[in-house]
Amino acid sequence: MANILIVEDDKNMQEIIADYMRRGGHTCFMADDGVDALMVLKNNPMDLMILDIMMPHLDGFSVCKMAREMSSLPIILLTAKDGEDDKLKGYDLGADDYMTKPFSPKVLLAKVTALLRRTCVSRADTMRHVSTVSGGNISIVPASRQVFLEGQEITLTHKEYELLYLLVSNPGQIFDREQLLNRIWGYDFAGTTRTVDTHIKTLRQKLGDEGRHIVTLIRSGYKFEVK
Repeated sequence: MANILIVEDDKNMQEIIADYMRRGGHTCFMADDGVDALMVLKNNPMDLMILDIMMPHLDGFSVCKMAREMSSLPIILLTAKDGEDDKLKGYDLGADDYMTKPFSPKVLLAKVTALLRRTCVSRADTMRHVSTVSGGNISIVPASRQVFLEGQEITLTHKEYELLYLLVSNPGQIFDREQLLNRIWGYDFAGTTRTVDTHIKTLRQKLGDEGRHIVTLIRSGYKFEVK
C-alpha cells in the first residue's frame, strides 16, 4: 500500500510500530537516528514518516525541518514529552500529527491511514486540475516533464527542470541557496552553493528573454516573478 519510514532509536518500539504498519498492508523502512533517516528519504520514495523526536546525532525536530525542505510527505512525530511548546514547535516545522508516548499502536495506524487517505485525495485533485504550470511564456507539463517556451519545446537537464518547476510553481517565493540545494540535490550533497548559481545561469540561457523572470536577490537567493 504505502512506503512508511519509521525513525526510532528504541529497537523494541521500532519493531512494534513496524508490526502494526505491516498489518495495515504497508512496507516499512527503518532508521535508528536522524542521519540515517535523511539518507533513506533521499534514496527511497516514501509516502509517510513516523519520527521520534529524542534521538542521537540529529533530533527529530531537525529531521522534520530538513525533510520538509526535501518533500511534502506526511510526518507524524513521536515524543515522550507532553508539553504544549514541543507540539507547537513540531507543527511549526511542518509535522502533520503528533503522538505522545506511551501510545496505542492501533491509534497510530488509524492516524497513518487517515493521513495517507487525505494525501491521496489531495494528489488526485491536483492531477485533475493542474495539467500545466505556467509563468510568462513558459509552460511546464509535470506529467511528462516537458517544458515549452512560447509553444516550442526546449530541452533541460534533470536538475534544470527541477529548479524551474520549483520556482515557477511558487511564484514570488524566495528560496535561498541552501534550500535549493536541499530540495534539488539532497541534504548530503558534497558541493557548494555555487552549484545552484551555475545551474541558474545555464537555465536562464536556455530560457532566453524569459530567463529574466528568475530574479536574483542579493544575499537572499532566487525567486520567479512575472511583472
